Amino acid sequence: MANEGRVLVVEDDPEIRSMLGEYLGEHGYDVTLTDGGDAMRAALAKQVPDVVLLDVNLPGEDGLTLARHLREHYPVGIIMVTGAGEVIDRVVGLEIGADDYVTKPFDPRELRARLRSVMRRMRAGPRPAPAAGDAGRRVRVGRCELDLESHLLFDAEGEEIQLTGMEFDLLKVFVEHANQVLSRDQLLNLTRNRDWEPFDRSIDIRIARLRRKVEADPDKPRAIRTVRGAGYMFVPGSGS
Repeated sequence: MANEGRVLVVEDDPEIRSMLGEYLGEHGYDVTLTDGGDAMRAALAKQVPDVVLLDVNLPGEDGLTLARHLREHYPVGIIMVTGAGEVIDRVVGLEIGADDYVTKPFDPRELRARLRSVMRRMRAGPRPAPAAGDAGRRVRVGRCELDLESHLLFDAEGEEIQLTGMEFDLLKVFVEHANQVLSRDQLLNLTRNRDWEPFDRSIDIRIARLRRKVEADPDKPRAIRTVRGAGYMFVPGSGS
């Protein structure tokens, strides 16, 4: 069976951990199982995975703290695993930079679908940065420049601003549909993320994160604007 990618599972429940290792292994994933923050760091020191499947309610360092550490130090996809009623944890996880989440109890098939989606986005970028002076595929987004070839975002000083795979997908869709109002449902379709629900806050949270990166004043967005009752619109030449 072809290797579908490397997955690091961080889960303190031994039954769930074992089930995930067996199920994902049967479907072609190279799986490493850990039970908390210390074991996660030890595994990362040996090999960086493509995606980390991270439980929120861990003893010691919780999943949100570990997600923040991962996002700051490793170019990995992050899927948070939360309890059914933990809406706040899911929201905070997405704000930290998690790529997706799944709630317990979950259907392993749903988890695998979300894992495939995040894995595709991770493999799509980033690519090697273009040579100096090659800005042929760069477009202005607010106060920043987005390089469509390398999947990188740069601030006014030329410093790279970290993007998740989903954040790049959203920016690319906005650039390709400039001055068009896009509903949440259209954004889900255009970014090929139909695993999400159109009225889920995931889109809103990610756009709020993008505004903090590209807008001069995120509280008064000019580049990525809200169109009340309709969706969002990217306006080129604004927000700098």
